[in-house]
Amino acid sequence: MEIKINKTSDAEIKLPNGNDLTLPVYSGSVGPDVIDIRTLYRDTGLFTFDPGFTSTASCESQITYIDGDKGTLLYSG
Repeated sequence: MEIKINKTSDAEIKLPNGNDLTLPVYSGSVGPDVIDIRTLYRDTGLFTFDPGFTSTASCESQITYIDGDKGTLLYSG
């Protein structure tokens, strides 16, 4: 399986303090699009809150895809 991550657009976010933030949106070959929040803390001083670790990727992998809600594990190799 080959995964290509392409930048598809930007997410325009209005923060509670009235500031606007633009974050890149990427699309892989499998699964939903993602918003890249790597600069969120640096740019805003804010963190994300993800109870149950359900929407947080813990790593980037070129050979696996996991969708726990659907019970899907794809592995290449």
